[in-house]
Parts: sequence; C-alpha cells; structure tokens
Amino acid sequence: MALADAVFLLHPDDPVAIARRELEPGTELHSGGRDIVVRDTVPCGHKLALTDVAEGAEVHKYGLPIGVATRTIAAGDHVHEHNLRSLSRSGLPVGTGASSGSPAPVAVLEPPSPIPTFDGIIRPDGRVGTRNYIAVLSTVNCSATVVKRIASAFSAPGALDNHPGVDGVIAITHATGCGMAADGEGLAVLRRTLAGYARHPNVAGVLVIGLGCEVNQIAGLSAELDLPDGVPVDRMTIQELGGSVATVRTGIERIRELLPLAATPRHPVPASALMLGLNCGGSDGWSGVTANPVLGAAVDRLVACGGTAILGETPEIHGAESLLTCRASPEVAAQLLERIEWWERYAGAEGGNLDNNPSPGNRAGGVTTIEEKALGAVAKGGSTRLRAVYRYAEPVTEPGLVFMDTPGYDPVSVTGIVAGGATIVCFTTGRGSVFGSKPAPSLKLATTTQLYDRMPDDMDFNAGAVLDGEATVSELGQVLFDDILAVASGRRTKSEEFGFGDEEFAPWQLGAVM
Repeated sequence: MALADAVFLLHPDDPVAIARRELEPGTELHSGGRDIVVRDTVPCGHKLALTDVAEGAEVHKYGLPIGVATRTIAAGDHVHEHNLRSLSRSGLPVGTGASSGSPAPVAVLEPPSPIPTFDGIIRPDGRVGTRNYIAVLSTVNCSATVVKRIASAFSAPGALDNHPGVDGVIAITHATGCGMAADGEGLAVLRRTLAGYARHPNVAGVLVIGLGCEVNQIAGLSAELDLPDGVPVDRMTIQELGGSVATVRTGIERIRELLPLAATPRHPVPASALMLGLNCGGSDGWSGVTANPVLGAAVDRLVACGGTAILGETPEIHGAESLLTCRASPEVAAQLLERIEWWERYAGAEGGNLDNNPSPGNRAGGVTTIEEKALGAVAKGGSTRLRAVYRYAEPVTEPGLVFMDTPGYDPVSVTGIVAGGATIVCFTTGRGSVFGSKPAPSLKLATTTQLYDRMPDDMDFNAGAVLDGEATVSELGQVLFDDILAVASGRRTKSEEFGFGDEEFAPWQLGAVM
C-alpha cells in the first residue's frame, strides 16, 4: 500500500503520521525507496511511527513537540499512551515549542470589498443580535423549577404565533446561588455570568425569579445587570408572591406583557457586528487537521471584516500557548501566561495535572497528550493577532481575535463565552458532541465525513472534505464563513431543531460550597 494512501503526514520532519484507516500488523507501506511494516494495530486517527525514536526523545507532530517517548519506538509502531508521555509529566518545559522553530508570521488581512452582511436584530442601543429571546433567569437553584414552568408555557406549538420575530422564551437555570460566601469569587462569577446573559444582544427582555432567602439576592444581582436602555426587566420573589403556583401564574402574565415589546424585524448589518464563540469538544486525531483549521480560516475572514472571535478553554491550550503569545503584545502575552500559571496551580492544588485534560474519548480518538490536543485546539483561532485576554464571562469589547479564560469542560466554557457576548458559536467535534446553547445558536463541525454521515441530525458542517481531498482548508473556510452568516441571519442549526440549550447553561462554580 502506498504510504500516502495509508497515513496523513502533517509536517515533513514529523516522526509520526496519522492513520487514514485502521492499519493491521504486517501491512507494508511504500513511499519511493522507503518501506515501513506496521508492527501493531493502529486505529484510524491514531499515530504511526515513520522512523525510530529513542527512549527519552521528543516526539513531534505539526512540526512541534507533543511529548516524550517513554520507551524506544520503532518505525511501524503504534504511538500512543503506552509509549508517549506529556512533556509536563516528564518534568520538561511546555508551551515553548514554537520558539524551537520559526513561528508563522502574524497574518495581516485586507478587508473584503464590499464587507459581507447578515440579517441581524438591531437593539435600541446599537447592539446586534442573531436571535431574539425573552430570558427567565433564576437567582438560585431553588427557583429553577418555577423558572422552567414559566418558560415552558410558551414552548407549545403556536404559542408565539402572534409574536413574529420572537424566537422563544428561555429558562436560564443553574445549580448554585446559595451555600456560598456573600462576598467571594464564586458569587462574583455567577453574577457576572447571569448579567452577561441578561444583557446579551440575543435577549430582548428579562424576567428574574428569586426565592427570597438566598445569598444571590435579586437586589444585589440587579445592581450588577447593567442592562442597556431599551431592555425591559422585571423581578419576582417566590416567598413574597405566596409560593410556586402564584409565581408561575404571575410570571406567565409578565412574559405576555413583554412579548409585544420583543418583536423586532431583521435588517442587513455588516459582518463586523458578529461576535463568534469558538469551542471544541470530543476531539479526535483529526480535529487539528480538518475542523479546527477550517474554523480558523473562517475566523480570519471574520476578523478581516472587523468582527470578533473568542477563543477559550485555557487548559486546552497548555503546551501551545506560545503560538498565541508570539502574536500578541507583551502585555496581552503576559496576561495569557498568568492565566496558564493559575491553572497549573489550580490543578496541582486538587492533585491533578493539566495532562489529565484529554478525556477518555479524546484518547480513544488518537489524542495522547495535552500538548498534542493544544496544538490542534489553537488552530481554531486562525492566524491573526491576539488582541486581548478576558476573565471568565467578562464583557468582550475588543474586536478581532481575543481569548477568554474558561475551563475545558464544554458547557462551562461556552456559558462563559456566551456571557461575554458571543452571538453565535462554532463547535468542532471528532467523537460526536451533541452540544447546543441558547440564546446563541451553535454550529457543530464534524472532523470526518464518517462522523458527519453517522450523526446527520447533529452535525451542521462536514470538515472531512479536507481529508477526503475534495477541498482545501481555505476553500472550506470560505464555505463555513458563508454558513455562519446564514445562521446569523436566522437559519436554524441542528441543535436548535432538536431543542438543545435549555440544560446547557453551566456557570463556572468557584469557591467553597458551604
């Protein structure tokens, strides 16, 4: 079998390549005068050794180090957890791989002429949304069921027929809000996250429901909402209204009063008004080859138009942070490195290591170390300058490519990114994540045609065409960019069709639970 038909080589100097299909022991691979005999079963998406690697030597992929060989690796071996270990677990410095070569120059992109447009929802203060919801927020878990009952009253077919332009009434509930310090970081993060959803460009009006005796009091939360002019907000407390039934009844009446105020037509607006959230989940060995670079190409197009893209998942860039810091000012680079160092301390205090991040599914899909995962994950951000670093759920105000400090756990990460202002999300997956969010629609990008065909009701975009040789990364990046504009204009995603988003609001819980 020809070597090129069996494996995908990312960099000419890499000692490993990715198996295009499962390779059985004894399979002979030929490339010119070079012959390799497969020594172990190598699953599709996993790494095959092309050359011998000495014990203790660095193993490179993408032309950069992804780990250290824990034993001698022979050409034809399967390279994975049994013979490869993270740099961080080997006591070696990580995150400096780009400095060992020549970092790619920062892309300076000319804006297209004319700037592409989408049909957006223009708020009275000039913010632009891609969806139009009324949000019912719970201050505390104790009011979550009441909040869901109020929102569900408007979910039946035909319930919003008299209110064209309103996409729905969403319940924003969570598992916290009490049993926490009244002046601690945990409460600050929760309130910042709830405030981000309340003033989100995709939200036309807000109803806040509290129990009455919680730490996260309505009065304190309301003081931090900082809602723009023109966003109506109402507040109710279960204990003051006489209980759950009375609150549900009153809440439904309040929503009915808000609905006529929420109906808003769409108007053409430039792509510069778009804020795109980036996330990956259920990554596999192809994520850094197809879906993530394709998303990066689309991000470059958005940034060239003057739009904003938010990269997150701080633990998942560990080992590849230099690919971002070399594209940032010294101040922004220092802010990103400070967040990485915080995560190292945070994981260590809990007896963990950032190399614990690749999940069992990631590893089954061929990802061995956090450095390998990080090099693929960073590709989502494209090639332009990193403009700013934000804390979790902070309002994003800087255009261009920015970074938000979020955990790698997908619902928590996307919750923070949406709270920061993302009006649409692109979510890449190799194993088949079935995520969706509200109020921001989520497009899911499959890394392979096999995944796209296997989960047609969940996947919105097939990045596997790169692997199939049917399109280049740049060509698919343009197709994806056009799809992003179509979804921003109102085209529903697969997760919206299914109804995802009601259970995926998951604020980052920090601090002691008391």
